[in-house]
Amino acid sequence: MEPPSQVLLPEKRREIKKQEADATVYMNFMKSHCCYDAIPTSCKLVIFDTTLQVKKAFFALVANGLRAAPLWDSKLQRFVGMLTITDFINILHCYYKSPLVQMYELENHKIETWRGDSFQNVYLRCSKHFLVSISPEASLFDAIYSLLKYKIHRLPVIDPESGNVLHILTHKRILKFLHIFQKQVPKPAFIGRQIQELGIGTFRNIATVQQTASLYDALSIFVERRVSALPVVDEQGKVVSLYSRFDVINLAAQKMYNNLDMPMQEAVRSRSCFIEGVIKCYPDETLEIIIDRIVNAEVHRLVLVDRADVVKGIISLSDLLQAMVLTPAEINL
Repeated sequence: MEPPSQVLLPEKRREIKKQEADATVYMNFMKSHCCYDAIPTSCKLVIFDTTLQVKKAFFALVANGLRAAPLWDSKLQRFVGMLTITDFINILHCYYKSPLVQMYELENHKIETWRGDSFQNVYLRCSKHFLVSISPEASLFDAIYSLLKYKIHRLPVIDPESGNVLHILTHKRILKFLHIFQKQVPKPAFIGRQIQELGIGTFRNIATVQQTASLYDALSIFVERRVSALPVVDEQGKVVSLYSRFDVINLAAQKMYNNLDMPMQEAVRSRSCFIEGVIKCYPDETLEIIIDRIVNAEVHRLVLVDRADVVKGIISLSDLLQAMVLTPAEINL
């Protein structure tokens, strides 16, 4: 008689193959669809000429509810980069002195001045010196790879023939595309597992800001830690609100960027209607619940908390796409 281990071997092999097939479901879906498929039938796209004043550019972002815009260089006749909220944060962080000192640099300079080599070398050390873009015919898998590899949040889709920007792809748009067509994709077994078991997210050295800290302190954390949002916590570490990079751009609309000494409590209360809010999740919730919540709430991350609302981690769109699409392809960025 054969040992039990040998009798169960074929069954074990079938189970392993099933698990491997489950793991690659989302990866194969992204490889089988191109970037053009994820472009909505109607959307807003704003493009800035590099001769535009920086202040007016940020006002335009706010007015249109946008987080970034491609930059067009009329002299070179090509797109040369992206103006993002990160630029605005770096400018504020660098030049702010006190509420009594006006930031004339923000008031007077043009985009091309800020995008010059001298500015990039000093203030935009973390930014890319080249425009990362993608073709509409490239796969969504390639788009995810570019977003995560270059640690960017906006990926321009550029027509290779005309050179025109067709759309700006984001993590949110790609995950929503998958969510819309999820019924056409076999549901993998791992989607029913708890998020703490899967280990998806950031659970150590979480960047937070005390509600009594100043807004300038928050900007410093954005610059130094390169995070996209900060849970605002009380003395017990309980999350009371969320302050994101996008909230910072509203300082331009409200002309409050000359007073960065205000406490975070006041900064949170003074935000305009563009508020993402705090959407929480718990360690024992499944990946499927997490995906549904983050897509339906149209947010960029969930704050992982315990039952006392103490911050335990952050689960971002990048974390989800890495785990669902790139990790099965044995790519870890």
